[in-house]
Formats: sequence, C-alpha cells, structure tokens
Amino acid sequence: MKILAIETSCDDTAIALAQCQTNSFKLLSSVVSSQNEIHKKYGGIYPSLARREHQKNLMPVLEEALKKNSISNSQLSDNYQLNNFQVKKIKKILERENITKIQLLDFLKRHKKPNIAIIAVTKGPGLEPCLWTGVNFAKALSCAWNIPAIGINHIEAHIFTGFLKKEVKIQKVKQGFPAIALIASGGHTQLIFVEKIGRYKIIGETRDDAAGEAFDKIARILGLGYPGGPKIEKTAKNAPDCKIKLPRPMINSKNYDFSFSGLKTAVLYKYNKNKAPGMAKEAQQAIIDVLIKKTLKAAKSFRVKNIIIGGGVSANQELRKQFQNKIGKDFNLRFPLPAFSTDNAAMVALCACLKNKKSDKLIAEANLRL
Repeated sequence: MKILAIETSCDDTAIALAQCQTNSFKLLSSVVSSQNEIHKKYGGIYPSLARREHQKNLMPVLEEALKKNSISNSQLSDNYQLNNFQVKKIKKILERENITKIQLLDFLKRHKKPNIAIIAVTKGPGLEPCLWTGVNFAKALSCAWNIPAIGINHIEAHIFTGFLKKEVKIQKVKQGFPAIALIASGGHTQLIFVEKIGRYKIIGETRDDAAGEAFDKIARILGLGYPGGPKIEKTAKNAPDCKIKLPRPMINSKNYDFSFSGLKTAVLYKYNKNKAPGMAKEAQQAIIDVLIKKTLKAAKSFRVKNIIIGGGVSANQELRKQFQNKIGKDFNLRFPLPAFSTDNAAMVALCACLKNKKSDKLIAEANLRL
C-alpha cells in the first residue's frame, strides 16, 4: 500500500510518499520546506507565524511530492469530481485555514485521486497551532479521497530514523531492538528504553531546556544567530580551547534526567564577564559530554547492545564522532542519515508502516507522550 505522510510539528512543512509492504518499505519521495530564514530575525520560532507558513506551504509541498514519486503526470491530469457533501465538509475542516482551503479545493478540481491507501500525520508532541494545520490537512484529504487518516507520535517516528533510507527491510528494523534511544532536538531531550516496536519506556528527560533549545539560546548569547546548533558547530570547529570551564549539569546524577538551563545561564554570566574565545566550543562539548555519558550509562544498565540517536541535535558531526569513539565495538550505534536528522515526513511514513495502524482518533496533542 502507498502511504502519504505529513509532518508539521514545528517549523518544517514536510510531506513524503512511501510504498509499504509486509517485509519492506520503499521511500518514493520526501519534500521538506524549511522556515529557518523566516524565524532567523526572531532568534526562535513563533508558533503563529509558523502556522501561517504551513498553511501556505502544504499544497505546494504536496504537489512536489506527488510529482517526484511513481504517480505519473498522466494519472494526475484527469478531473476528479467532488460531491457537494465533501466540499462542505472540507470547508468546515479548513474553516480557519483559508489559504490551504482555497489551494486544496482548486487542486482537487484539477486532479483525480492518486493511488494512496492511507494518510499518516504527526499529531504530537509539538507546537499545537502547527500540529493542527497538518492534522486538518490530513482530515481534508481523507474526506476528499475517502481513505483513512491516522495520527503518529513525533518522538516515536524519530526513534526509527536510524533505519531510514530509500529502501528498508522491516525484519532488519525489528532486529535493532531492544535498544536505548536518545532523542535530542529543540523541543525534546529524552532517553527511551525501546523493548520492541510499540513498547517504550521513558527513563530520562530534560527538566528544563532541551539540548537543541540550549544550543539556540547559547548561540543567541554569543551573537551567532539562528538556528543555534549549526552556528555553534561551525564556530567551534576551528576555535581554540576555552580557558573557562563550563558546568556539565546533572552529568553525575544517579538518574537519567537532563538539565541544560544552568549551562545557558553559566554561558550568559561568564561570556558577559570575560568574552573568552572558544566559548562556543566549550558549550558544545558540555552538551556532548552529558548526552554521551547519560546514554552509555542507560545502555549498560539496561544491558542492551543497540543505541539509537535521533532528533535535530543528531546532525552534529562532533557528537557523532565522539559517540563512535566512546562506544568502540561495545554497542551497535545508529545515527540517521543527515537528511533525516531534522523533522521530516519520511520518518512518519516509516513509523506508520511499522505500526500498521488502521484507524485513529485524529486530534492534535501538543503534549503527547509515548
């Protein structure tokens, strides 16, 4: 069956199409429209602005995803007729999203239903206004094409990004568990014991700022711009060692929780007092030290051989290098391909394929838990 996947949990509008079979997953197309340039001047993401951008971007991203996959232009050229009931229902679903509504109804007049069996959409966790744009879009398409739409947990989808590529063997994914998964992004930092697909236990998480959020705030303090993670990584690459030692919050605590707000505060005070070179390098290293030590501690405690790293922070090349050096041959380490480190719809499609859900109560849940 073909899956159409939609991701709008934060500031990336993403749509993917995939072929899901019993033993295999094939990615047909994956399109992401980033809002980094739009939010750069604010130094962070404004949910209402991100929501408006999603409304503008969803239809163009959908059309691009359809053109890139195996659905031919000739298949899309025939008229697809909606009945009055469907039109009224779509207008009701998208009554607060006028841009998307106009674009979608125009699209449906010009194109027939593509060969898609199910729609999968991120329903949480994330920014609620952004989540609703994706959920409502999925509901509208479900109404128009008369196919089911299901909700996917954003964190769960990130767990599987280490396996994600053009073609995936389902059995190989199943063999990657049990595992410890570290999901580190702008909104989340969690350690999860993954017994198998669908069975998870959060064993640690941040008590305040997430790792990616700390990168953003520290970059702002240092005047490096947004998004903070890539800016700090680039600055740190050729920087000298910093003479000032920053704290590694909770690195020696007995639990698996994280805290990065104290690190941000330390950077603020120390940098304002003494603008020592190499502060970005030291801050990055502090975050890396905590993430690695906590993750390895969890892997040893739960006696697993598999470690999975996901989320936007996993794109950091220094983190990848140091993780690999630390674990040696003791663990099987999985990082996502760079294209799938940040938010994307391909991971939503893979999660839907692995879970094989048929129906769902589809609502946005900003604080959704595993």
